[in-house]
Amino acid sequence: MTETVDVPVVYKGERIRRTRKTKIVATIGPATASMDQLRKLFVAGADVLRLNFSHGTQADHGQVLSRIRALEGEFDRPIGVIADLQGPKLRVGTFAEGAIDLTPGMRLRLDLDPAPGDTSRVCLPHPEIIEALEPGNSLLLDDGKVRLKVVDKGSDCLVTEVVFGSRLSNNKGFNVPDIVLPLSPLTEKDHADLQFALEQGVEWVALSFVQRVEDVEEARAIIGNRAAIMLKLEKPAAIEHLDELIERSDAIMVARGDLGVEMSVEDVPSLQKSIVQKSRMAGRPVIVATQMLESMITAPAPTRAEVSDVATAVYDGTDAVMLSAETAAGAYPIEAVGFMDRIVRRSEADPAYRRILEGQRPSPDGTAADAITRAAHETARTIAAVAIVTYTSSGATTLRAARERPGVPILAVSSHGPIARRLALSYGAHAVFAPGEIDSFRAMVAKAAEIAQEHGLAEENDRLVITAGVPFGQSGSTNILRIVEVGSETGWVTE
Repeated sequence: MTETVDVPVVYKGERIRRTRKTKIVATIGPATASMDQLRKLFVAGADVLRLNFSHGTQADHGQVLSRIRALEGEFDRPIGVIADLQGPKLRVGTFAEGAIDLTPGMRLRLDLDPAPGDTSRVCLPHPEIIEALEPGNSLLLDDGKVRLKVVDKGSDCLVTEVVFGSRLSNNKGFNVPDIVLPLSPLTEKDHADLQFALEQGVEWVALSFVQRVEDVEEARAIIGNRAAIMLKLEKPAAIEHLDELIERSDAIMVARGDLGVEMSVEDVPSLQKSIVQKSRMAGRPVIVATQMLESMITAPAPTRAEVSDVATAVYDGTDAVMLSAETAAGAYPIEAVGFMDRIVRRSEADPAYRRILEGQRPSPDGTAADAITRAAHETARTIAAVAIVTYTSSGATTLRAARERPGVPILAVSSHGPIARRLALSYGAHAVFAPGEIDSFRAMVAKAAEIAQEHGLAEENDRLVITAGVPFGQSGSTNILRIVEVGSETGWVTE
């Protein structure tokens, strides 16, 4: 692939300013857990880092988080951290020979006997699953490579028929696409990992296996306001309750790999577009994830299809795109982030990209805050402002601005460190932690101009559009807009 000539970031001292709006999430694992690799990942373009609690120990994740916090100090830039909980892992038992061969039409009993299985039976160590399934329901095993149909049921077993698949080996995972399973998304392991993550101060908790609104409420009761909740949309049942789940979430992850197992793969692209658009309209950050640059686990460059896949997510208007095994365990983690950064920047430079985003802009709600935010977007474009500045205590002001998908950076200033880190995930947001409370509007304007210059977003005589809420520190009170010329005391206010 031909190298591009533009640079991915702009340096100012040890600070980094991205030249793209769509964010990159990188998963940390053995390939990237060291301080040196984390630093390289961040410089290459990773904005938010994901800790996958399906792998590694709490001690491992704690060490990585400490290094990430040190990296923040080194670059003076908030870095958001996602604690991704494992959720229920449904697996069949073992086989005496390690695996069995399958043929369509053969019968296989699934029971609670832990003894190694054979061609006639295997353990299914989930009595609640056996109780919930009925004849006619299906099970998908080994990421959908094997499909079984329930044809009969006993008190402690299921009799299934092989629909397709040729081989099944030990401990393969399975999915049940037809029904809502009577399972909480939080297992005993998840409860322990969640408590650890909250004590460590992560910004985001990603919930796996979400099926219904009650799953979110269960997690919210534990998490409170200690972290934001990200819902991973993996199950068909979640799609049936999509609008309600988005409304109750703080962010959404489109987990396309699992969706593609339990649903028809041809439905996933349109679902991706729908989820991204609905999340944007609700003002929730949204991540498109899974298999984005999968070949780079072992190859130094992506396939053309993967490049198109990442670009499609960008054109859809997503807040972020995510790398999983590519950066956690792949042979080319830094290169994967670099390629993703280049793909995103090239896509955003396409004139058609801006037209698509403008055509999909959500209608503002009938509130003063939304009216001010829409006006800020239009004003910035009209006067060729170099940035929109949002002062925010809860993140709401910045999220409203990100929903507009402006063509200029959003300088998101917060006196709360965790909020600044959360906003690192949001479209176009250059998040800055500015400790100390602002007590006057004049001080706010001066601080905005100072930070914009320090972070390389503005120069002398450039214009900024500033939005904030007065009185200061009151969450959700965006009610003021000001245009400021950097280096000038003049400006005018629209309230």
